[in-house]
Amino acid sequence: MRLLIAIAVVVLGLDLATKIAVVRFVEPGKPIRIVGDVVTLNLIRNPGAAFSMATGMTWLLTLVAIGVVIGVIKIGRTLRSPWWALGLGLVLGGALGNLIDRIFRAPGPLQGHVVDFVSVGWWPVFNVADSAIVCGAVLLVALTLFGFNPDGTRGTEPDPDDSADTNTAPDTTTSSDTNTEENS
Repeated sequence: MRLLIAIAVVVLGLDLATKIAVVRFVEPGKPIRIVGDVVTLNLIRNPGAAFSMATGMTWLLTLVAIGVVIGVIKIGRTLRSPWWALGLGLVLGGALGNLIDRIFRAPGPLQGHVVDFVSVGWWPVFNVADSAIVCGAVLLVALTLFGFNPDGTRGTEPDPDDSADTNTAPDTTTSSDTNTEENS
């Protein structure tokens, strides 16, 4: 849990710092070129989710983000895997970063627009929180596909609690079976 929280705090700090800097130094509609026209800093205020979907549902996206935060914290309390902690920490930090925008930015509480500013080629404009959420989600999917469990075990390993029951087979022979074998 400590690793998960530490990662979430780092992601949240980076997200907040970059958004504050971009809002202060980048004018909307006047992108700053980083690598030609391919990578730019372009201030966009996004009322929707990723790829500007659900733009009229900001309040619903806020509730979903709150649910994600609660879910990650609940799962995090049982973690034994540092890889799962990394993935969930990235998701938690990103969800909190965008949730803070939704709660505290204009036009108002639970309806705030998320500050997006990284523009790479044809890809939609995003921020540090979005990157963390995507990277964390990809890591969690990969861990699941390769059989790594949140409790630190592999999907093919037997559960330690079940091993006592499965390793000792009950004695199914009866005294009459033993006598029959001896008489033969």
